[in-house]
Amino acid sequence: MATLRRLLLRPSRRRRHHSTTTTTATTTASPQSLSSPTFAVFGANTGVGKTLVSAGLVASLLSSPSPSTVSYLKPLQTGFPSDSDSRFVFRRAPSLLPAAGGAAARLVASNHTLFPSPAVDPLPEREDTVVSYGGEGVGVEKALVCRTMYAWREAVSPHLAAEREGMMVEDEEVRWLVERWLAEDGDGDGEVWKVLETAGGVASPGPSGTLQCDLYRSSRLPAVLVGDGRLGGISSTLSAYETLLLRGYDVGSVILEDRGLSNDRFLYSYLRKSLLKDSLQSFHSRRIQRLNSMQRKSKDLLWWPFTQHDLVPVDSVTVIDSRCGENFSAYKVKDKTIVPQFDACASWWTQGPDSNLQIELARDMGYAAARYGHVMFPENVHEPSLRCAELLLSGVGKDWASRVYFSDNGSTAIEIALKMAFRKYASDHGILVDGEKNITRESTQFKVLALNGSYHGDTLGAMEAQAPSAYTSFLQQPWYSGRGLFLDPPTVYIGNKTTHLSIPPSIWQDQLSSCDSLIQGAGGMHMIDPLFQRLLIEECKKRKIPVIFDEVFTGFWRLGVESASELLGCLPDISCYAKLMTGGIVPLAATLATEAVFEAFRSDSKLTALLHGHSYTAHPMGCTAAVKAIQWYKDPSTNSNFDLDHIKLKELWDSALVNHLSSLPNVKRVVSLGTLCAIELKAEGSDAGYASLHASSLVQQLRQEDNIYARPLGNVIYLMCGPCTTRDSCTRQLTKVQRRLENLN
Repeated sequence: MATLRRLLLRPSRRRRHHSTTTTTATTTASPQSLSSPTFAVFGANTGVGKTLVSAGLVASLLSSPSPSTVSYLKPLQTGFPSDSDSRFVFRRAPSLLPAAGGAAARLVASNHTLFPSPAVDPLPEREDTVVSYGGEGVGVEKALVCRTMYAWREAVSPHLAAEREGMMVEDEEVRWLVERWLAEDGDGDGEVWKVLETAGGVASPGPSGTLQCDLYRSSRLPAVLVGDGRLGGISSTLSAYETLLLRGYDVGSVILEDRGLSNDRFLYSYLRKSLLKDSLQSFHSRRIQRLNSMQRKSKDLLWWPFTQHDLVPVDSVTVIDSRCGENFSAYKVKDKTIVPQFDACASWWTQGPDSNLQIELARDMGYAAARYGHVMFPENVHEPSLRCAELLLSGVGKDWASRVYFSDNGSTAIEIALKMAFRKYASDHGILVDGEKNITRESTQFKVLALNGSYHGDTLGAMEAQAPSAYTSFLQQPWYSGRGLFLDPPTVYIGNKTTHLSIPPSIWQDQLSSCDSLIQGAGGMHMIDPLFQRLLIEECKKRKIPVIFDEVFTGFWRLGVESASELLGCLPDISCYAKLMTGGIVPLAATLATEAVFEAFRSDSKLTALLHGHSYTAHPMGCTAAVKAIQWYKDPSTNSNFDLDHIKLKELWDSALVNHLSSLPNVKRVVSLGTLCAIELKAEGSDAGYASLHASSLVQQLRQEDNIYARPLGNVIYLMCGPCTTRDSCTRQLTKVQRRLENLN
């Protein structure tokens, strides 16, 4: 008999009297098999016929040649036990099966509830039944398994029932149980279909108050939307549909009950032609076909950045179906499963939102797109741009900056900063006596003081401001001349459980810098000694050399504080921000400057203005996203990591675990600060540096077996979380890396 394995052992009565927050909710998420077509039934409102549709769909599936097993799940049920959607499907679906015609079949059906509220007494028993249907001859055997996860007696919204009956349920536990259900396979060889029915409407709250559409978003099941066929139902149906789309759901079908027909006839109309089942089967098949083809097509059609295509086998391409907060939903072609992967490179250091902020950003950006579309910026202003500028100047620019110049990405923000710095230097040192003076390029040559190993972007000007490297080689940038003086800075790291300060020989030379950042990212995640930088900045200030902080990577809590100036104890003249500023959801950059820098461009001639701009300067969607993200990160009510007393993030990486990693024989150094934990593997010669493949096998193991999406910098691997990522999550990921390193040959 093809039946599904039991999800969990029935818990004790004592456990059900208390909050169901348990350690199970924090275990690694299970893969979701796409071999089992699975759909979530949402309603535009309560009472629109979700359970009727579920029963009709289940009956249609059981009366067709496939599948052999149908699993129905009602995660949340109120009004129990007198009202039980699971029991309705269990009893109603078999009664709708055809009495004659087709192959003979024997249906074995069961229904049970996992966690009834303590108010439900006595505990409902498991129900089982056997039904024969169809024609004559040798019959096939099918199974229907109906489950309710959590049930409360009072027929009210789950969040009210949970509070009144003393059985609060956390979102993570509900999600974990749903994921376990999704991961189940049938005991037989036949196809399994799964149907999850939500509670109330799309935006009805769950036990914790989280909306239904948000509660199940991490699984992103294709949706069947049951619209409202009553008077005024067009409005609520469209609203529900757009709410699902806004959260990234695919809606496979929209169904409206014809109120002119009885319920039975409504169901039979779908059974007779199998319209709904066929429609969903077609939707599922197209989805699988597209996912299966994406690896091959990507190799044929795409040109990836920072990638040597000959080193990327087709089967190693990660197919990303979606993301929810910190996790990719990656499709595994071989197994046909959707697997959550922790985005350990924070999608090129941009990603900051948890799942809640992701939804907020999508909604606010949708509003901005609908209100503004795109509008040009010179001599204009709109509310998102002004609000964003105010937040920047009162946050990362507090006590020093007075102007905000918007652009589109970090590299262009650096280009703008360099132009600002050159003009300010020329003005302070008498190179420009007045705005009309014409200074030829031959008579005045500017150079940038910067750090070896620094990286400020890929546009040509930004590359000139960084030392020779793989990024600036003749193969990459034959125009590169390196117009700067590049210093070897001292670095700080943890090695063998001890903090080390590495001082290069050149430190004793008389050198200065004007382009600093506390952590070098693309250069290998090196932590620059903050005292060195502080003294360097002081010397630049004395000589009227404008100081630029490149905070494209380090800004907005990446290092545990909003700005690196808080760690350095000094302020810049110009600073650049991007990446986390918008939560990584859309490109936007900002270059902040002092009023003195701004004054260096003022005159009555347009020719002395900063003649630089982008078509999407200060675009409303980006500014709106930045406003939401900046506020979200530093609000304790939305970011539990934010320490309001000390105005910084709480420690996210377990110090004992970090020290242990630093003592492993194959580890050279560890850097841990804010949302970053970087590990350099011991390597020699060609096995070290940006082009190294030394960490390749480790990275593949992390991706394929540990569900951590890591992207190395040569022989340096790193984990990066967002400002809202929990410490428990960081510890889980770092523990996986530890196990791999300990077993690495």
